Formats: sequence, C-alpha cells, structure tokens
Amino acid sequence: MGTFFAYATLAAYFLASGLCLAFFLAQRDSFCRGGAWMMGLGFITHTLGLGANIASQGLLTVVTFAGALSVFAWALVAAFLVLYWRHPIMVLGALVAPLAALALAGSLILPGGEATVSPALRSFWVYLHILLAFLGVAAFSLAGLGGIFYLIQERQIKGKKFGFFYRRLPSLEQLDALNYWCLSLGFPLLTGAIITGSLYAQLTLGRLWSWDPKEIFTLTAWLIYAVLLHERLAVGWRGRRAALLAICGFLVLILTFVGANLWLSSYHSFAAFTGRP
Repeated sequence: MGTFFAYATLAAYFLASGLCLAFFLAQRDSFCRGGAWMMGLGFITHTLGLGANIASQGLLTVVTFAGALSVFAWALVAAFLVLYWRHPIMVLGALVAPLAALALAGSLILPGGEATVSPALRSFWVYLHILLAFLGVAAFSLAGLGGIFYLIQERQIKGKKFGFFYRRLPSLEQLDALNYWCLSLGFPLLTGAIITGSLYAQLTLGRLWSWDPKEIFTLTAWLIYAVLLHERLAVGWRGRRAALLAICGFLVLILTFVGANLWLSSYHSFAAFTGRP
C-alpha cells in the first residue's frame, strides 16, 4: 500500500475503534453511526491503496505476512460492513475495528521482504482464489467473535447477572442469527476458494491436491464448518453448540493463517516468496 493510503486507513480504523468502544460503553447511537462511517471511510482508502499497489507492482499483495495482514484487515472490514447492513449489531465493531487496526499496523511494522513471484501466480484465477479465501476467513472470523459474545451473554443470563455485559450485548437470538448468517456467507466463499485453488493447481502443478500443511488445516476448518452447517440445517443445532463450533473453526483458521504460513514447510508459505530459509 502507498504511504498516504496506508496511514489514512490506519487512522480511520483507530478512530473507528475508539467510537465503537465508546458505543459499547455509553450505548449512544451517535457513536455507533460514527464508528460505521469511519470504518466505511477506512475501507475505501484501504481498497484504493491495495488497488494502487497491485497496479504499480503487478504482484500479489499476500506473498508476505505483512501483505497478508493488510488484506485480512480489508476483508474483515468488508465482511463487517456487509453484516452491519444486514444485521446491525454494532457492538461487534468493538472487536472488529481494533482487530483490523492492529492487523494493518502489523502490516506496516513488519518487514515486507522482497517477493519473487512466479509468472504462473500472476493469474486472474489466483487473485480470485485469494479473494474468496480471505473473504471466507473474514466471515468466519465474525462468526467466531460473535460466538465469544454468545458465550459471555449466555453466562450472564444463566448466572442471573444482569449487569455490565448483559445490558450491552445483543440477545442470544440475535447472536445465533449472526452465527448462521456468517456461516451461510463464509462456507460458499471458502468452498469456492478451495475449488479454484485446486483447479489452478491441477493446471500449473499437475495435481489437484498436495497435502501441504495449509491445505490440510484449511480442509480441517472446512469440515468443521460443513458439520456445523449440516447440523444447523438438518438437526436444528442452535445456541451454545453452534457458538462453540464456530469458535473452534475460527481457531483452526488462525492456525492456518499464521502457523502454516510462517513455521511449517509449504509451497503456500511466505518463505517461498521472500527467500527466507
């Protein structure tokens, strides 16, 4: 990202974090609207920055961990804004905005490295694969964060502690609806990412699946969400079990994003593009 767009976006996300946290504490609608507008403004400058970076360098912006953090922040805010339009649960912004701000700040602090990208990876299908994957992970991240809120609210109700969190968190029904909506959005996105990645791997590498660490972890997460979606639709799972499984899937995705890329040998790893041993 260009310096101007990067720091303008970072400022917008941090301001949105302050407004969202202020809304969480004070429950004033003006803070809610202000936070949503600031996240929207940050998303616009973030999109412009990523677009300018691709246009100038002609490189995938996720070939380094720093670049991947930036794209994750973008996808997370995009998913939240769509969610806010569909299910206006602004209290979720108290987690989303700081997480996006920290991810973007990390992308600016961490060294980007010198990325050497094969011409085979400069394809529309690779970009589509990456876009679907990050948007799917972002939607599942919202489901996981909503699951955390669900468990907190449930504990307040069961313990009959109608205090600080009870008054500020949405109802269990709203949080469960959030879980289902994010699952319904994220599952086809992640499925599409797996399919496009596999087909392109077949075209370029001669095999659909290589069983490298990132593919294994991603498949594990996909299976968790497939079970959750099936149980919700076929058995009627709701509430605590759905929240716990959404959190489990979220943790696996974090492990996939960080561990499989940084520490484990994989042709998906950032070391493959930055020349690190």
